[in-house]
Amino acid sequence: MREGNRRWAAGGSTRPRLDPDRRREVATVQAPYAVVLSCIDSRVPPEAVFDAGLGDLLVVRTAGHTLDPLVTAAVQYGPADLRAPLIVVLGHQRCGAVTAAATAVRDGTTLPGQLQRIVEALRPVYAADVDEMIVANTVATVAQLRSDDLLHTRAAVVGAYYNLDSGLVTRVA
Repeated sequence: MREGNRRWAAGGSTRPRLDPDRRREVATVQAPYAVVLSCIDSRVPPEAVFDAGLGDLLVVRTAGHTLDPLVTAAVQYGPADLRAPLIVVLGHQRCGAVTAAATAVRDGTTLPGQLQRIVEALRPVYAADVDEMIVANTVATVAQLRSDDLLHTRAAVVGAYYNLDSGLVTRVA
């Protein structure tokens, strides 16, 4: 994944394993080498960020990579059913969901509709500095997944941070 990210950041993506042969290969079976839990942000597509091909990653995306029981179940699917040995929790620079939650907590406001659920999920990691809050949320999510009864013996769980400016991913947990 590191090499793929380096290629992406340098502008040298190979867009591997996207050809018709690979499509046929994964049509009946999948064996991803990692699960990536990341944000819904359109600027952070994990398959591109890690220069991965079809079937390489099982990607779960939520606003601010927040966890709930259904998201946890989706993450569990990778190691439990597909034997994916790695889970990467990917936070990113200038996360809109975390920024909105931080503003709502700081100002004591409520977001409309279901958006308030994001605020409540992120409230425990509130920090005035949004980037600090993003990293704290990533570290907290990693801790939750590492303590999961189903996951802790089946996969390594790491936290990472994607820099929108450089395109590079760095490990934070």
